[in-house]
Amino acid sequence: MEIKYFNRGQHAVETEQVYGENAVAWLYESPIGKLLAPLICSSLVSSMYGSVQDSSTLSGGKVAPFIDKFQINMDEYEIQEDAPEGVLFTTFNNFFIRKFKSGVRIFTPESQLMPAFSEARYYGYSALEETQSVPVKGNFLTPDNILAHKKWAAEFKNGPMLLARLCPVDYHRFHFPDDGEVLDDYRIHGKFHSVNPLALKKKNDVLCTNERHVTILQTKNFGKIAYVEVGAIMVGKIIQSYEGKSFQRGQEKGYFLFGGSTVMLFGEMNKWVPSSDILINTGKGMETYIKLGDEVGVKM
Repeated sequence: MEIKYFNRGQHAVETEQVYGENAVAWLYESPIGKLLAPLICSSLVSSMYGSVQDSSTLSGGKVAPFIDKFQINMDEYEIQEDAPEGVLFTTFNNFFIRKFKSGVRIFTPESQLMPAFSEARYYGYSALEETQSVPVKGNFLTPDNILAHKKWAAEFKNGPMLLARLCPVDYHRFHFPDDGEVLDDYRIHGKFHSVNPLALKKKNDVLCTNERHVTILQTKNFGKIAYVEVGAIMVGKIIQSYEGKSFQRGQEKGYFLFGGSTVMLFGEMNKWVPSSDILINTGKGMETYIKLGDEVGVKM
């Protein structure tokens, strides 16, 4: 199954290079894979695999071949400060949570524009409908199912939503989209299924049954936002790196340890809408690849 997306910066449709494509297909299509999926997608296995990625002995040698295979431009990133001479990163997780160099990504300063909170492939909806089917059936994407919190789900009913999918090759830190204050913060425990489109096609409930971290934000320009990080297969941890209650536009919120992952934003009705190209491409069943800090939404 080819995964095609629209690259906004290149103004072109591209085909994704999928890391572990055969393994994902085996897990969700083969009889043995389906039988073992509950174990493989458990928090225990993901945590154990994450520990392997923290080992210089077991994972350090994977970094250079990975960079070469996926042609990652390392000129954009900081290298590990305490790595030995000639080594960029001592473990795969240190590489995985690499940071951009200062000034490489700029968050749009225009108050009416929402900047991309992740460097990722985006779907967007001006209002969620249970009848829509991109990337999964709409009833699996509702605030009720994703937030699992009666009070907060009601705040975001019929509001806009952005879904940002991060691949293993991507930058895995996520950021605040505006200035504001944290109103609530909680964790929903669950499985760690793949968020690859193949997995979503085979198992529609992945996004509302996987491990999730929910943060309710009161933002300066876009009203209340429910900010949700979704764990995925072999994601060792979802780390919250911010401190305190207040935050600023572009500030780092946290990061994922190894694995593909997803960030979802739910908004209040009539406060903002996803950018027009995201909406158009979503209507075609296609994600839009957007760099960190570029526009993903517009204030109403």
